[in-house]
Amino acid sequence: MNMDMFERQAEEQKMQEAPLAVRMRPANLHDFIGQGHLVGEGRVLRKAIESGRVPSVVLWGPPGSGKTTLANVIANTTDSHFSPVSAVTAGVAELRRIIDEAKDRRKLYRQRTILFIDEIHRFNKSQQDVILPFVEDGTVTLIGATTENPSFEVTSPLLSRCQVITLNSLIEDELRVIIMRALRDKLKGLGALNAEISSEALGHLITMSKGDARIALNALEMAAVNTTPGAHGKRSISLETIEDAMQHPALRYDKDGDQHYDLISALHKSMRGSDPDAALYWLARMLESGEDPLYVARRLVRFASEDVGMADPQALVVAMAAQQAVHFIGMPEGNLALAEAVVYLATAPKSNSLYTAYSRIQKEIRQSYDDSVPLHLRNPVTPLMKDLGYGNGYKYAHDYPGHFVEQKNLPDGLQGRRYYSPSDQGYERQVNERLKRWWREREKPDEGPGE
Repeated sequence: MNMDMFERQAEEQKMQEAPLAVRMRPANLHDFIGQGHLVGEGRVLRKAIESGRVPSVVLWGPPGSGKTTLANVIANTTDSHFSPVSAVTAGVAELRRIIDEAKDRRKLYRQRTILFIDEIHRFNKSQQDVILPFVEDGTVTLIGATTENPSFEVTSPLLSRCQVITLNSLIEDELRVIIMRALRDKLKGLGALNAEISSEALGHLITMSKGDARIALNALEMAAVNTTPGAHGKRSISLETIEDAMQHPALRYDKDGDQHYDLISALHKSMRGSDPDAALYWLARMLESGEDPLYVARRLVRFASEDVGMADPQALVVAMAAQQAVHFIGMPEGNLALAEAVVYLATAPKSNSLYTAYSRIQKEIRQSYDDSVPLHLRNPVTPLMKDLGYGNGYKYAHDYPGHFVEQKNLPDGLQGRRYYSPSDQGYERQVNERLKRWWREREKPDEGPGE
């Protein structure tokens, strides 16, 4: 069962010819970058790995977040045999062979086998059923990797025997560490090429990788190999070379500087001005420059309440749906969900009456924070409260004609205040008419509850 000399030489040759992202794959937890919520010091998964008692798991996360790498780390740390397969190419016969070898390995060497299935969501039911009993009895420890929601793609019996672990896209600082490590590593990385990268090129590489370490490293390798050494043998990777390697020009954009605030302001004001073309343009400028799509989604949610408000209450629903769509399918596919929301918001009737009303109330509260709740609005949950007058005189609106009755609902010192003044736009026109009708009712004498 041990690897002979020729197999080892072939494996070493294969590794030398592998892409940089494969060569730089860490073998232990110490070198693993990212996913601190899972493998940081003191985390449950880290403790399980270090103790060698890792259950079958499904790793769910975006491309390049470290699913395959984490599976390798688990196998190395637990001294397990690693049997990787791709759900795209593996069939039932290959699965049965791996299971038979796992049985022999367990019997002869008392060594556990980790069956790693990449893109497990592509396995059909019969393929998943083949491994089910052997996952259950411990013949193999299953580690599945998927970019799709396992609740939809993995059968319930198999999923019930696995723990689902969610990985996140790598953040910029984590990508920077991975890139710089690859540049310096002379054994597995690009250190022998004596390459360096400009700050502009590094920033563009990180931004356009969108949290995917595989994209970042493969583009870095292409750029480094195709950079001509200078007079002192150093390869200086420029912004232009990274642009060429990634086939994406660098747009002038600083997510932490003035450009960030200028563009989101332009998007907001274009929507407020009911200009869908300009709004779409500014949206695309931000997304194509690498802006966090969920940041944009949060701003759209705010706009739906601040600038559309009650003129079209559906606007908030659309904005939240766009946020959920981006969170669910990611980028770049999520760009159209945001575009749909932007066009909806730009073309919706506008009203800032909610914003104005809430601002008035904020000011009122700062000036009269201690105003008490009127007694008739308080719930008399104890006999003492009832004796003190809690709930006394409260009028139950549903007992009155039109389900409306005039009564004092503000503190005594604020009676007569009107904070919310609806506009005549969209749905808010109906709200305005309804409120005017109720205000007229307030001027009539109290007729008492209806029958």
